[in-house]
Amino acid sequence: MTLRLLLVRHGLSSFNLQNRIQGRNDLSTLTEEGTLQAKKARLKLADLSIDSVYSSPLQRAADTTKELLKDRNSELKIIYDKNLLEVDLGQWSGLTSEEVQSNYPEQFGIWKKNPNALVLTKEDGSQYKPIKDLMDQAEEFIANLLNRHDPIKEENVLIVGHNAILRCIILQLIGKPENGFRRIRLDNASISVIKINSGLKKGSNNTQIESLNITSHLGSPFPKQKSNARIILVRHGETNWNKEGRFQGQIDIPLNDNGKKQANAANKFLRNTEFSKVFSSSMSRPLETAKIILKNNSNIKIKCIEELIEIGHGQWEGKLESEIKNSWGGLLKEWQVSPEKVQMPDGETIQDVWDRAVGCWMQICDSLSSTDTALVVAHDAVNKTIICNLLGLSPSDIWMIKQGNGGITVIDIPDDEEGLAIITSLNITSHLGGLIDCTAQGAL
Repeated sequence: MTLRLLLVRHGLSSFNLQNRIQGRNDLSTLTEEGTLQAKKARLKLADLSIDSVYSSPLQRAADTTKELLKDRNSELKIIYDKNLLEVDLGQWSGLTSEEVQSNYPEQFGIWKKNPNALVLTKEDGSQYKPIKDLMDQAEEFIANLLNRHDPIKEENVLIVGHNAILRCIILQLIGKPENGFRRIRLDNASISVIKINSGLKKGSNNTQIESLNITSHLGSPFPKQKSNARIILVRHGETNWNKEGRFQGQIDIPLNDNGKKQANAANKFLRNTEFSKVFSSSMSRPLETAKIILKNNSNIKIKCIEELIEIGHGQWEGKLESEIKNSWGGLLKEWQVSPEKVQMPDGETIQDVWDRAVGCWMQICDSLSSTDTALVVAHDAVNKTIICNLLGLSPSDIWMIKQGNGGITVIDIPDDEEGLAIITSLNITSHLGGLIDCTAQGAL
């Protein structure tokens, strides 16, 4: 059973439009475009039941919530929670970014590079760290939420808030990775799906990010690019062994008919994306996925890379989980709880995959120019290790990340060497039908 959190950032506000710092003052209101964005998000959520609703009391979020609940059960009560208030940026609130940069250059630089270290002064002269306080606020919100909602029950909880507080909630749920605040992005009226499930294999509170920053309902496949280079990371389409739940690893199982449909859906979804470079695992299922995605751009050469092949499951390959349980029950259980400790029989460790996949990823990033948009197609474990590394997580955290067959992740590469890559969107599967990832669970 699953407690599914549907996190929605409020629609475009008047201060967003003016490039003003909002913080937790209540002077910013939902614009006409913001209301339209909220309506589109409502239509995207229409097929999902909603059991409970939490909203920031600030009017831009409250108005977004009301729009999201139109046509819903009138008895569904909105719980306005002060722990969903936006970050307190004190005297910055109401200023434009340019004004903050001009008036507080040193602090603004800290905010951009290392927001956790930012110290501001209150009117009474006391000092505080806005992001630390917000992380504490997010922790309290989560604790209260889990006291009210049991993950054993099947529930969908809608949470409407602001950019910074929603990021902090996500980061708290995945264990507060270092510098995590600047590693993810949430756009106006975006939808993110977080699962808390007592049956999940690993994670703080058994948390898994199913998807992050879905914006396809707003008119474009994913958010606009802010930095120079961008990488679209895709997991290959479905195979028969994915469908059956077999460990396939490095056995070269091809796409099935549904996998080809998924790749064609990705082709359609990405039709307006102009790729300058393409990389794929050398195995047939990702390579075929890449070829289908690029079928309208046949002039682009695909570079096949051995380091991107799937984890080697050794003697587990070709077997169902039930078959592995009979012979390696203890090792399988440890894999499901502490994957970083497991050496596959005649196979690899997740650290082996991490070392080759992350090393390869860094080489790909280094090969890109400021104008490149690259496509990378690989596998479940490979993609998870890359994403965990980008989030500041470790090999022990791979179960926190969902990678559905045909799922699309967008990573924006920083302009400078010291900057962090930003996960702009994670595991988008809306092109496969519906908001929730309904792809095969597989065996990983």
